[in-house]
Amino acid sequence: MSHIMQALWKRSHLQEAPRLCQSNPTHLDHYYCLYMKILQLCIDERVERPGLLAHTHVITNGFASNLNLNTKLINFYCKFGRVVGARKVFDKMPEKNVVSWTSMVSGYAQSGSYESALGVFLEMRRAGFRANQFGYGSALRACTGLRSLEVGMQIQGSILKGRFAENLFVLSALVDFHAKCGKIEDACCVFEAMWERDLVSWNAIIGGYAVQGFSDDSLLMFSSMMREGMVPDCFTFGSVLRGLAGDSGLVKVSQMHGLIMHLGFGSHKSLSGSLINAYAKCGKVESAHRIYRSMIEKDIISCTALITGYAREGNYCRDVLDLFKEITVMSMRLDGIILCSMLNICANVASLILGRQIHALMLKHQPCLDVAMGNALVDMYAKCGEIEDANHAFEEMGEKNVISWTSLISGYGRNGHGDKAIASYKRMELEGLKPNDITFLSLLFACSHTGLTSEGWECFNTMLSKYNILPRAEHFSCLVDLYARAGFLEDVHKLICDMKIKPNPSLWGAVLGGCSTYGNRSLGEVASMHLCDIDPENSVNYVVLGSIYAASGAWDNALETRDLLEKRSLKKEPAHSLLQSTTNKMLLLQPP
Repeated sequence: MSHIMQALWKRSHLQEAPRLCQSNPTHLDHYYCLYMKILQLCIDERVERPGLLAHTHVITNGFASNLNLNTKLINFYCKFGRVVGARKVFDKMPEKNVVSWTSMVSGYAQSGSYESALGVFLEMRRAGFRANQFGYGSALRACTGLRSLEVGMQIQGSILKGRFAENLFVLSALVDFHAKCGKIEDACCVFEAMWERDLVSWNAIIGGYAVQGFSDDSLLMFSSMMREGMVPDCFTFGSVLRGLAGDSGLVKVSQMHGLIMHLGFGSHKSLSGSLINAYAKCGKVESAHRIYRSMIEKDIISCTALITGYAREGNYCRDVLDLFKEITVMSMRLDGIILCSMLNICANVASLILGRQIHALMLKHQPCLDVAMGNALVDMYAKCGEIEDANHAFEEMGEKNVISWTSLISGYGRNGHGDKAIASYKRMELEGLKPNDITFLSLLFACSHTGLTSEGWECFNTMLSKYNILPRAEHFSCLVDLYARAGFLEDVHKLICDMKIKPNPSLWGAVLGGCSTYGNRSLGEVASMHLCDIDPENSVNYVVLGSIYAASGAWDNALETRDLLEKRSLKKEPAHSLLQSTTNKMLLLQPP
């Protein structure tokens, strides 16, 4: 019988196996092995329907109480993400063993139902069963997913008291648990104490360092693994690349890229996505785009990584639009990350035409907008000057967080509505949300650009006294700008002298701008002297000082300043504006 079933399977006729069982009712003693074989083949080959038919025959032919068949059915249902179906089989079992309990714990853990996994694990212990290595591994995976350090430590205590204290599978799960829960020192202790290590163990410690932001340590562990003769896999490279970002990481990303190609992993889609993300985080979106173009089969992960990289750089070019069009043409699912990234790009270049089209696609593909997408819409419309549309998008949000309110406040300030920014802040407080340092930075900006001097000072004091938020250099710069624009230049100078942080170019630049507006030559010279020390290559500072001298009639000083500009070979960058044609409309994105 099993030979016939194997032949049916090889001819892609596994669906006929249950009917074969039905046609041989006299051979009941063969059914058990046959059903086990069918279910295992379904699991191995990821074919669902024959397994469901087999389950029906298991019940009708009187095997519903068979321990091993029920355990196999649990594994089958869990393999296809049907944990509810697996739990129904599990609950109806008249008897259970450690394998059936472990299958249920593992199924919940693999599907992300971590609390349910720990619940079943606890029931198993109360029922008097001792967990095996797979049960402990799945329970630790659930603790890792929940970041439940306390429960995981209790499980570790049980492991150390039992016979799995030196089991490689369990110890690797412990390393992963401690590392991802932020206890990297404990993860190292477990790892260093291991008598034997395999690739899973190395991946756990390397990935742990990368997740916690210790990219250098992740690379060191990677080098140690290579020295011990262990060959990395896709998970190893993905973990190392995850931690590399910024200019300092570019050389390391290039080295990893070379090693990936050398070891023959260049065609793996998951690694292509990791490389695209790594290059994009290092500011090399062109290199990331080249990798994307070289991919034979493109996927949503790689597209998302590349578009997010462009958004992070504030980079808008034809390549981004072509890439986004390619996604829509290929009928890829537009998720929230891609749509938010595109809205951020539109906001950075104030492209209202494209932003509205992205909004339309968002409503088509994501009818229920989450908080992140709502925030991106508010920010895009505000930066494009459509503050009423920004407010409309804000009011339509079902859930709002501090970023939502801050985006609206910032939009009002950017568009010259300081009074509405203050009103939104007060409304935010009434609704019980606590503002953060960015909220107050947006408020100070709004007040300084709309002449609300007393309101801005009140906001600054509230930030200190009520919310205990320590001001950064950016807050002081806004406060100085607030007073400088109002003409309180002597108060500004005193504030700078009393500050406990080192003044930055933005701060002294605000002072110099105020001196130019109100003709304060003496303080302007002081501000210019500081700017020449900390930002000597900025030509604007020399031009503004020259204007102050000229306005006060000190033409000799104005000429000296102009000569100094030429001696240092500095040139003032010309102003520029971004225009969009009203006759040549941008090609509308066609949704699939």
